[in-house]
Amino acid sequence: MKKWDLLIRNVRIVRPQGDAVHEGDIAIAGGKFAAIASSLDAKNAKRVYDGKGRLAFPGVVDAHMHTGIYSPLVEDAVSESRAAAQGGVTTSLNYFRSGQYYLNKGGPYRKFFPEVLKLSAGRFHVDYGYHLAPMDSTHIREIPELVAKHGVASFKIFMFYGSHGLHGRSDSQRDFLMIGPEERYDYAHFEFIMRGVQAARERYPEKAAQISLSLHCETAEIMTAYTKMVETAGKLKGLAAYHAARPPHSEGLAVFIAAYLANEAALPKINLLHLSSRKALHAALQMQEIFPHIDFRREVTIGHLMLDIGAKSGVLAKVNPPIRPREDVEYLWEKVLEGKVDWVVSDHACCRHETKVAKKYLGNVWLAKSGFGGTEYLLPALVSEGSKRGLSYNRMARLTSWNPARRFGVNSKGDIAEGFDADLALVDPRETWAIRARDSESTQGYTPFEGIELSARVKATFLRGELVCENGDVLGKPRGRYLHRPTA
Repeated sequence: MKKWDLLIRNVRIVRPQGDAVHEGDIAIAGGKFAAIASSLDAKNAKRVYDGKGRLAFPGVVDAHMHTGIYSPLVEDAVSESRAAAQGGVTTSLNYFRSGQYYLNKGGPYRKFFPEVLKLSAGRFHVDYGYHLAPMDSTHIREIPELVAKHGVASFKIFMFYGSHGLHGRSDSQRDFLMIGPEERYDYAHFEFIMRGVQAARERYPEKAAQISLSLHCETAEIMTAYTKMVETAGKLKGLAAYHAARPPHSEGLAVFIAAYLANEAALPKINLLHLSSRKALHAALQMQEIFPHIDFRREVTIGHLMLDIGAKSGVLAKVNPPIRPREDVEYLWEKVLEGKVDWVVSDHACCRHETKVAKKYLGNVWLAKSGFGGTEYLLPALVSEGSKRGLSYNRMARLTSWNPARRFGVNSKGDIAEGFDADLALVDPRETWAIRARDSESTQGYTPFEGIELSARVKATFLRGELVCENGDVLGKPRGRYLHRPTA
């Protein structure tokens, strides 16, 4: 009797620990890694797959996606998870909330979130989970139930939402947030969220290490004032204008406020999302020194590592926080190489061309929507650019798999080791190719990364031991499972 379902032979195994890559074979049984060694006997396997000497990375845990933000969730879950599989992503963790966009409704999460799960079921091609944002006081009271009943272990604050719109200045934030007249989305609310998350951690001590709060750090008042100044002056256009309208010190100040509130609320698990500038990342490192008892984690996106304000894509690269000048990009890379960044994500938010900007306003950054996709380029772009800069493959595996899996309670993911889910991305580190939106399974139809040449390509993706994508072709029906976190 064959003891393995699959044997992947002749690969170079990239583990998140250590500083070496080892040639070997990988045996899989029951969707788990069963053996990792050199020269495993093929007679023990029902099927054999030739890895052709490629790098075998742990399946990517893309810890920052926005599936369902601009298109119906039932559509986005299918198409954007197909794109994820193309890039070696096997776990998609999505930020979700009530209010405009997403499901376009408010109300308590006890009604809202079961609908999200129902719409998601049977549609993802990769395993998936959700982070939720408490938008009002009812949501804060629901945090313990979300943890215990629904396996939501991570929560989010959008610090600029209180008085600044998703795409720019706004005077109708309460309508956008869909909260009652007695509710306020402000610093006090942020403090109460932190206290609510900490209360849940104390209620469930066995889960506390993997219950955390994430923050989008930008300061509404500064951005609103600067947007008016930059827009009125009219001297800057495109990405340069948007960068100036949401200046880096707005990020840095928000980081300071978030850190101080976390200390006041005695919440020690804080994730600082998509830090985009020198000032923001430097502020995060300063706060770590001031509050050493707080376990800060620092996130950077592949977009902020690959693009700058001179990008040919122009307003198609509008995103929050903005794409920054080249000196900020280089500072982010410097800190990645120093080990000061904890994970790299896509912040994937599929925004189709007709949604991004109307034809008659093409090129107008103030009227364009914020966000773009890129989960399919996360791993190949990091391998390509990181290799040039001396980032080891092992560090890449930590940044894209191990670190986010451990933080967000996906305990069966993130490593190539016996007993873990058999999630793999086989990468050819010597294949040169140019990014073309037409080759992506995403329905976005364009990409700000268009034409960028990469020197590494994902050739095959395995989800729990099943080949779900090969040579860019997604295979089979959706088989992704909802991850009730923390997982066993």
